[in-house]
Amino acid sequence: MPYYYGYGFGIDPLYLLVVLVCTVLGLAAQNYINSTYKTWSKVRSDGDTGATVARRMLDANGCSAVGIKGVAGELTDHYNPQDNNLYLSDANRSGGSVASVAVACHEAGHAAQRQSGYAMMKVRTALVPVVNFTQNTWTIVLLLGLFMNIAGLTTLALIFFSFSVLFQLVTLPVEIDASRRAVAYIEQSGMSSKQVNGAKKVLTAAALTYVAAALTSIIQLLYLMARYNRNSNR
Repeated sequence: MPYYYGYGFGIDPLYLLVVLVCTVLGLAAQNYINSTYKTWSKVRSDGDTGATVARRMLDANGCSAVGIKGVAGELTDHYNPQDNNLYLSDANRSGGSVASVAVACHEAGHAAQRQSGYAMMKVRTALVPVVNFTQNTWTIVLLLGLFMNIAGLTTLALIFFSFSVLFQLVTLPVEIDASRRAVAYIEQSGMSSKQVNGAKKVLTAAALTYVAAALTSIIQLLYLMARYNRNSNR
């Protein structure tokens, strides 16, 4: 009998290992970014608030049309290319800490990527509608394939899930490049070497969350492929 994610007519030990590894990766990355952000949110920057420094970075990169708006929550900051706005959480928009400036400039880095025509960002943007569809349907397709014993549907589900893995892999260079742009601007802004180092630590911790997400997706895909191959050989 086939198993699906550990459910079915038995418990797959390999599935339990996958869950454990993915959980540890996710928690470790999240704890690290939270701890690093908290540490450097207590250290004042040499400059102004996150929003003010981000505004200057945007203007310096030809992104004067990009707006800056607030968003609820903590570390919910993001750049939306659809309405061409940076959305900064209250702490990072109005706060003047090293962490605030680092996060705000990272998001400004995404706007600078769009302005400069950064190739990997174009690829990521093109994948968004595809991934939105496949993420919402791959589980249903996989279940249908398993319970109806239709190999073609199971294969299709794995292909759908592969797009999520591809999206995570493409996201990595996009995030790393945005942080690189942020650090370069912060260094030029006149902040002390200690504070520049703090900004690097915050952005490195943030990047590790994307690394963890990519690894988790890869591990899950390998598990699904192993289960599929094992069931196919029975």
